[in-house]
Amino acid sequence: MTDTAAMTVGDLIAALSVHDPAAPVRFATQPGHPMEHVLDRVVCTPDDAESDGTTPTDPPVVWIGVGEQIGYLPASAADALRWS
Repeated sequence: MTDTAAMTVGDLIAALSVHDPAAPVRFATQPGHPMEHVLDRVVCTPDDAESDGTTPTDPPVVWIGVGEQIGYLPASAADALRWS
């Protein structure tokens, strides 16, 4: 998978399946000032879903919500993500 290709649910499952299922999952953001967050909810809506009553026509997209900020991302994680 390239850095510009959209990850699919299958790609995410495959990437996670090589890790211990009991391991915590964190969300890393802001490569220039790396922070870590817990994950919140996972939901699915059509990509063009709007709250104005317009009928969506796009295929579904899975959304992973970012939860509480924990702190700074460890340097080893930033290195593994190629952010440093």
